[in-house]
Amino acid sequence: STGDTLTYDKLALCTGARPRQLRVPGADLAGVHYLRTAADVELIRTSAAPGRRVVIVGGGYIGLETAASLRALDLDVTVLEATTRVLERVTAPDVSTFFERIHREEGIDIRTCAKVAALVGDDCVREVLLSTGESIPADLVIVGIGVEPRTELADAAGLVVDNGIVIDDHARTEDPDIVAAGDCTSHDIARYGCRIRMESVSSAGEQAKVAASTVCGKSRKIEALPWFWSDQYDLKLQIAGLNTGYDEVVLSGDPTRDRDFSCFYLR
Repeated sequence: STGDTLTYDKLALCTGARPRQLRVPGADLAGVHYLRTAADVELIRTSAAPGRRVVIVGGGYIGLETAASLRALDLDVTVLEATTRVLERVTAPDVSTFFERIHREEGIDIRTCAKVAALVGDDCVREVLLSTGESIPADLVIVGIGVEPRTELADAAGLVVDNGIVIDDHARTEDPDIVAAGDCTSHDIARYGCRIRMESVSSAGEQAKVAASTVCGKSRKIEALPWFWSDQYDLKLQIAGLNTGYDEVVLSGDPTRDRDFSCFYLR
């Protein structure tokens, strides 16, 4: 951005991702927050006084983890999910049902099929207006509706971009002198026969190690099985593999009653 030019023999693109923006009237009001960095956490924490009303837009991992944390601070929390269930993109219905139950038992108002039409207020947000016309009071709004990969540099370099900077098993882009790693990338997983963009710390760390090895002329592949975890209240969700393309779900335990169970995706 300064106009300086740097030369390279090998280049690593680790540009990450940015929070997807809520594009409705009033989204720029004070009191509307996104959660991506430690600075975002501190800003939200300073606004999180007990008894305040917070509306969380998005019922994914970020939304639900934030809801659990703020409920522990004695805030009045409402979660709005636009689809038919929370965690719809990443889990089976049984897991969604479980977490909806847990959050409701903790006093959180979970609303599905809830689409935000506008945020209302003068200088600060005061209400969330739904597409149904219903208005929900809010002292604080937190948006967690996913992320978008930062691919501008890759686009400018003429690299292949498909839901992220496309890399091979060695973290190489189409240009063999350019590697990429982290939330900005997508790559094929032969075991599952699909290309995905993994949005997790574990995946970013694995790709970074492979990219560094490639830059140093060593042969190392991205081979780790996709895995993820989420801490909510006293519960830990642990996931290994992908939940896409399954034919059958086998349960061990009862997610409608128990606080611990296992869910196996089979095909």
